[in-house]
Amino acid sequence: MAIGRLPEPGGDGEDAILAEINITPLTDIFLVLLIIFMITSTALVEAGPRVRLPEAKETSAESQGVVITVEANGRMALDGRELAPADLSAALAEAVAKSPSKRVVLEGDRGVVLGEVVNILDEARRAGATEVAIAAERGAAPAGGG
Repeated sequence: MAIGRLPEPGGDGEDAILAEINITPLTDIFLVLLIIFMITSTALVEAGPRVRLPEAKETSAESQGVVITVEANGRMALDGRELAPADLSAALAEAVAKSPSKRVVLEGDRGVVLGEVVNILDEARRAGATEVAIAAERGAAPAGGG
């Protein structure tokens, strides 16, 4: 930015103030903020437990309600918050009471044992859930099914 003196009235204008705004630092700041936003937004999307859902021929797009996620190693999450199996009853009752749909969606990994699934569905019914759904990926039906 160049600064000079004001021209004198009736002068030739050689002493005029030369003022320029340099927007390069401002552009640099915006680009850095954009990069930070892009990195943090992908981290937020990828947060939460990873489960491999079972496949089914037909699936519904509806998944509103309380979501229980069970990983293959037995770890559980209720609406994205990690949960100890001993706290399932109380946390599920509270979440179903707050839910307007009273629906519980179970997202279980393919490696989850059937006994654990039955236990969770039983707890959902005791908590007051009127509907229970099991999340699945749309795909081919398993071979050899009845």
